[in-house]
Amino acid sequence: MTDLFSLQAFSPDTATFFGNPSHKKGAYPAPFKSTLSHAGYVRAAGIITSWPGYAPTPLVALNKLAERLDVASIHYKDESGRFGLGSFKALGGAYAVLRLLVSELRRRHGDIDETALATGRLREAAKDITVCCATDGNHGRSVAWGARMFGARAVIFIHATVSEQRADAIRRYGAEVVRTSGNYDGSVHEAAQKAAQNGWFVVSDTSYPGYTDVPSDVMQGYSVMVAEALGASEAPPTHVFLQCGVGGLAAAVIAHLWEAYGPDMPIVTVVEPVKAACLYESARSGKPTAVTGDLDTIMAGMACGEPSMIAWPILQEGVSAFMAIPDDAALAAMRLLASGAAGATIVGGESGVAGLAGLIVAAGAPDWRRSLGLDRASRVLLIGSEGDTDPDLYARIVGRTGDAVRAGAQR
Repeated sequence: MTDLFSLQAFSPDTATFFGNPSHKKGAYPAPFKSTLSHAGYVRAAGIITSWPGYAPTPLVALNKLAERLDVASIHYKDESGRFGLGSFKALGGAYAVLRLLVSELRRRHGDIDETALATGRLREAAKDITVCCATDGNHGRSVAWGARMFGARAVIFIHATVSEQRADAIRRYGAEVVRTSGNYDGSVHEAAQKAAQNGWFVVSDTSYPGYTDVPSDVMQGYSVMVAEALGASEAPPTHVFLQCGVGGLAAAVIAHLWEAYGPDMPIVTVVEPVKAACLYESARSGKPTAVTGDLDTIMAGMACGEPSMIAWPILQEGVSAFMAIPDDAALAAMRLLASGAAGATIVGGESGVAGLAGLIVAAGAPDWRRSLGLDRASRVLLIGSEGDTDPDLYARIVGRTGDAVRAGAQR
């Protein structure tokens, strides 16, 4: 394996690290259970595991990388095959669409059979309901897929820098795609405005004042992935490195781990792009803090400037450290996984590998390593949250298509 620590892309000099003074240990706080809970996971799992095509995604050992970083083990939860949508988002957006449709159809018609809706048998009743959202690509694909599965209409808003290939992937599920000017946060506001004007229903993965129930359902869907990872592990992780946009994925993972393990929950590090580090800045200021600008990062799924209002309290108390990494670190991590040198050959997308990149950077910085307690006994869990969701971009970065990488892994 190439000496990772000699690569400028993984140099701590190009990243930032902040140990969280607000981190708390102990039992999972009761107030957080109104947002994310084990009971909510049980409900979500009962529905999601019944959908056609459901199967747990693989938990892959990166043994060679673990040896190089001098830790006991590294496991990578590969979400690239989730329901054929290419990312973990398939769990959240579609589940939230279902929950929203159940609520609205019950308001209109009284009691309805949730199972019938979940299996597409109430499509006629749902056909005049329109759901919408803003997306960098993956969440919109999940919402569009869920709307098609249950019979509703979907309108998906994408911002200026979302690739046309990602837009086409959304259109393939029958959604109308509307491109907006500006960045992701601007598209969130436009989706909310158009929904209010047209009587549509927003299915957002971020929350804001007066809008919390649907994002909570989105995050609760993600907990299915965490439970799968724990079920496939021989021992609980001691450390987790999580990529973050608005914070929904990280909050879902932390909540599930915290409620499961209490004071013994793993040490969690959140990783963001340097150019869109709203959670890092929020931790430094001790309150939700927006970052502005074009948020132009190759890690498109994390090009977010405003933290989720309901995710932030869980992150503020549950995260041990916050990191911000440059785009080059994500690109190098993609190539590392594709090469097989980490111990397995994996197609990891530019946002999906940020946690891996953060681990490598932190492991190469003695002070950060000590702060996190990373040592030879550490068992690290990573969430590979997407595959080649933009196939052309992936091929340009890695030098081979995702299909070629997958074919090589099977030989």
